[in-house]
Amino acid sequence: MAEAMTNADTAASGSKGLKGGALGLVSSVVIGMSSTAPAYSLAASLGFVVATTAGDGIVGVKAPAIMLLAFVPMYFIAVAYAELNKAEPDCGTTFTWAARAFGARVGWMGGWGIIAADVIVMANLAQIAGSYSFELVGADSLADSTFWSTVAGIVWIILMTYICYRGIEVSARVQYALLSVEVTVLVVFSAYALIKVYTGNAPPGSLHPSLSWLIPTGLPLSSVVTATLIAVFIYWGWDTAVACNEESDDPGRTPGRAAIIATVLLLATYAIVSIATVAFAGVGTSGIGLGNLDNADDVFRALGQTVFGDSTFGRLMEGLLVISVLTSASASTQTTILPTARTTLSMSAYRAIPARFARIHPRYLTPSVSTVWMGAVSIVFYVGLTLVSENILADSIAAVGLLIAFYYGLTGFACVWFYRRTLTRNFRDLVMQGVLPLAGGIMLLGAFVIAAKLYSQSDYGETTLFGIGGVFLLGIGSLVLGVVLMEVYARIRPDFFAGRTLTRGQAELVLAPGVGAVPHIGLPDSGQMPTVIAPDLSNLPPGESAVDAREVVGLPAREEDERDDPTPS
Repeated sequence: MAEAMTNADTAASGSKGLKGGALGLVSSVVIGMSSTAPAYSLAASLGFVVATTAGDGIVGVKAPAIMLLAFVPMYFIAVAYAELNKAEPDCGTTFTWAARAFGARVGWMGGWGIIAADVIVMANLAQIAGSYSFELVGADSLADSTFWSTVAGIVWIILMTYICYRGIEVSARVQYALLSVEVTVLVVFSAYALIKVYTGNAPPGSLHPSLSWLIPTGLPLSSVVTATLIAVFIYWGWDTAVACNEESDDPGRTPGRAAIIATVLLLATYAIVSIATVAFAGVGTSGIGLGNLDNADDVFRALGQTVFGDSTFGRLMEGLLVISVLTSASASTQTTILPTARTTLSMSAYRAIPARFARIHPRYLTPSVSTVWMGAVSIVFYVGLTLVSENILADSIAAVGLLIAFYYGLTGFACVWFYRRTLTRNFRDLVMQGVLPLAGGIMLLGAFVIAAKLYSQSDYGETTLFGIGGVFLLGIGSLVLGVVLMEVYARIRPDFFAGRTLTRGQAELVLAPGVGAVPHIGLPDSGQMPTVIAPDLSNLPPGESAVDAREVVGLPAREEDERDDPTPS
């Protein structure tokens, strides 16, 4: 192992090969916002939030309140991610952290939760990217065709898989342009909608906004939980700015400030857009009303022409709206492939899944086998869902929310348990390593249990298979499948499950950063995390070196006598 760390000196703070000073405050804010894909997230989730059943009615005008409420647990878990990554930087994230805290099987299921969520959401991403591709060129008939939208979605998955395989990184400058267009279009969309509402030019069913829309009162608990699980999807990835700390101009201040600013801007963006959309379209169940399930899977496509009108400028803005959702969805496709490939790489490095998934391309330094498999499985799953029922894609967002609650909640509990011996060291640690992660974990666990019970009803969701709701089958069914696969593999290859390959307190090896590396866009559990190298160096590319993971984030390597003690140093 000592030979594997011969390049550790190059990984020392300030000389790790990363491009220090590449990101200023504005760049970091851009990265933090871009990774959430605001336009796509709103297009795919807002309609379902509004249409969520609430007693005899729907969530309706309380959708903006749900958007605000969903942020709370996501922020708490983001804190847990940041705290755990300080002690154990690992691209397996929840897999590694939960395994250290609670044992091999819990860690395995945490990793599986990431995989399942990303594979399921790829179907929805591909569908939107496919249909918007045709709509962009005016081929509306093809955009409405399930067959051709599926074909286009498959092409997008293949393209993004290839990009991830090659290791092509999205630069901050490109994101400046893409995010500028995206946010500008959303702001103009909201302004147009609100102006028409207040000037009396909105269609029948429109409503005047009220402050009561921001308070989730009058809704049953089950409805709040269900709608919130759908809404957490829009915040999936906002804290990426923190993961780029070593490339920023002031690592100690810029990333944290950027994360806070990005969060506030996202909250403002989602609040404004959701209020404007609800006000303009209303919450009716017919026409362009957001309570109409025919509009739920893509609210901007349903409203774009009505909001902007038929003028030259209106047609231009409608086209830009299509472009913003398309680029947002395609970028999310890429950033969904990244975390799954890195998770399976880490799981494979510790022999939790077959060793082939740990292979790293010698030239591109990407998890080549894991990346290709992610793309292939996503295509099979997407086509399979489409063949079973076109409507089941509508259930995929709710199912993803269930899985996010599972593995994010698990991360919150892992953080508390990992730091349990040092929580009372000072007030800051008690709050950031204990109170907030625990609160986030409890909130998401409660949401998971309540939603799972609701989703199991045969009449819930757009589809029913074998007398069970489609959301439950996708969400809980994927977790049950994970348990089965885990137990089968534990009998075939027991080393990981017997604690022989990943032990508590053990120092990790990760791929030494290359010279001139630049940050790219990803989810909190994506390719921003260091690439794990197997303890036996079996997946170390020729000519590359491995370093202690703690040194990558500026922490001293553990002494030998510390490696048997799980208490963080």
